[in-house]
Amino acid sequence: MRMKSVVSLLVLLHCCLSGAQVHKDRDGVSVNEIQQMSTMMAEQRVELRHTKTELGAMEARLRASESRLTDSESQVEELTNWNEDRKVAFSASLAAPGQGGDTGPFNTAITLVYRNIYSNIGNAYNPTTGIFTAPVRGLYLFRFYIYAWADSSVPTSALLYKNGHQIAIAQAVHSSGAINSSNGVSLLLEVGDVVNMHLSTGRKIFDNEYHHSTFSGHLLFTM
Repeated sequence: MRMKSVVSLLVLLHCCLSGAQVHKDRDGVSVNEIQQMSTMMAEQRVELRHTKTELGAMEARLRASESRLTDSESQVEELTNWNEDRKVAFSASLAAPGQGGDTGPFNTAITLVYRNIYSNIGNAYNPTTGIFTAPVRGLYLFRFYIYAWADSSVPTSALLYKNGHQIAIAQAVHSSGAINSSNGVSLLLEVGDVVNMHLSTGRKIFDNEYHHSTFSGHLLFTM
């Protein structure tokens, strides 16, 4: 009887010790290992959320940088265009290459067309019409020189016109020899204002391959 009690006690102790062991699933992974893996996965999800947040912030900073770069490029383009608009200058003599002689006198006034172009930066001077058109608002300097062989019956002169109104004149009258004169003015011009040289009725001007009679102008500064 006592022996049976001892055996029963030993069997019960073995069952308790077996229940105290860490259980494993069918694949041989312990419950503790599963809990550790679950904890690691939770930590990785948190890190992933943090990474996504940081990536979002980086994308926002990148978009802001791209926007600033676009603005800077636009400003550079505007500044370049503004600088190009400031480059305005021309210079020309009256007679076309290979030609020469008197222009005038005529029964009606004409616009003098200076056809031998030395420079025309900004293309504000039109060598077909003889008219300069201001591309920007600013102060412009114009100079003109006239030349002819003396003729007491036909004066030599040329007038500077702005928007159809006389501004300045160069004139010379003599009975013999060569005669010349010159003049120049600074004009405040608005965009689209026009300036040209004008030959009055009964007047003449001379030019040839030596380029005696010239017309030039350039932008001093914008306003």
